Amino acid sequence: MPGMDGLQLQAMLAERGATHPIVFLTGCGDIASSVRAMKAGAVDFLTKPVDVDALLEAVKRGVVMDDELRHRSSDREGAHALFATLTPRERELVPYLVTGRLNKQIAGDLGIAEKTIKVHRSRIMHKLHIRSLVDLVRFMERLEGGTPRRSNAAARSLARAPAGG
Repeated sequence: MPGMDGLQLQAMLAERGATHPIVFLTGCGDIASSVRAMKAGAVDFLTKPVDVDALLEAVKRGVVMDDELRHRSSDREGAHALFATLTPRERELVPYLVTGRLNKQIAGDLGIAEKTIKVHRSRIMHKLHIRSLVDLVRFMERLEGGTPRRSNAAARSLARAPAGG
């Protein structure tokens, strides 16, 4: 490629937010380049002459990775769309709910009536199409693609975010 090598292209794509899996195929690769490429997320780093089976296997892994990334992205977008339907107050309550706080405890923390918390909890569950606290935790994991601990932090930050996402 005139003016740019594969590692530079990989870096440029990453800067632009591209998530497509990359398989490197080079005639003049070295260990340092292969390590850089793999650390930056390359599926594989193959040298010419390439074994056809190795190339096909790398491409198959890339396709599987791309499918998984697309599925997770679509799932996350759906979760964000549902989360955006919550009112600011409902978004504020989600982190409390995810951590397992009781209605009474949340009401005390926020200085509002326990019955109000119950109403908000019910609306949250309805809007997010979930039935239990476990489902809410899983929803928050989907929302950020992370672990429950990470989702708690995400819920707090999203609670302060505008409804658009």
